[in-house]
Amino acid sequence: MDWKDFALRSRMPVRAVSTALVLFSVPFIPETAAAQKKSAVTRPKANPTAPNKTKPVDELTRLRHEFIQATKDYKGSLEKLLVINEKNVRKAEDRLTQSKELFAAGLISKNDFEGSERAVAEAKAKVTEVNQRIASADTQIADTLLEAEAETKLAKTKPIPKGGFVKTASFIRYNGGTAWALSDAWKVQRFFLDVFKKPLPIAVFGQGAIHDRWRLDHHNAMDVSLHPDGPEGQALLRFLRSNGIPFLAFRESIPGTATGPHIHIGRPSHRY
Repeated sequence: MDWKDFALRSRMPVRAVSTALVLFSVPFIPETAAAQKKSAVTRPKANPTAPNKTKPVDELTRLRHEFIQATKDYKGSLEKLLVINEKNVRKAEDRLTQSKELFAAGLISKNDFEGSERAVAEAKAKVTEVNQRIASADTQIADTLLEAEAETKLAKTKPIPKGGFVKTASFIRYNGGTAWALSDAWKVQRFFLDVFKKPLPIAVFGQGAIHDRWRLDHHNAMDVSLHPDGPEGQALLRFLRSNGIPFLAFRESIPGTATGPHIHIGRPSHRY
């Protein structure tokens, strides 16, 4: 049976059948290599030896971020608690108003009325306490940020050579050439006692709790509670320089470094 008979029997137009046969008779031509190259998406291969441009975050910075986030979360919970406590104050005040009316009408005792007054006072005390905790959380966050800023500024300070002397608005630093050890502290103590007829006011001898908190290695240094610009402080600084003893004299507090004006005798305390 030829294609014309097939067209007649299947009731398809002869032209449609002939067109279909022409289409099916065209051989399949595969895509050329050049076309395949064009259609393929070129993706750069990862280089395992390429350096990572992302700078690693040091441990202290990570701990600061975690502390700030935890403090913010704590502050958020306090703010929710504050809303509840303020509602309790309004309820207690409403009950106190009712108690006043009932007490004036002789319907409740004086003890009941005074109980309503105590309830208001207690509710207000809780609000005050929560507000203080929120303020404390804000202070802790601010101190942590200032500490990080102070460290950044100190890190930019150029190294001081042996015998070098640097004086700024905040601190004075002398990098004495003498091999200082905390066991030599008696020399400084004897000088101060001979000159001023009183003991050297040592605030911290070696490592202290504040240094542990700030992760400072203070084992081979001592802090003296003297203002560097006062007469006693000036005399002490002159003695230290004349004997090549290194020191850092702080005129003001620096978050994360100095709690207030004092003289740090020894090499600078480094982070650990």
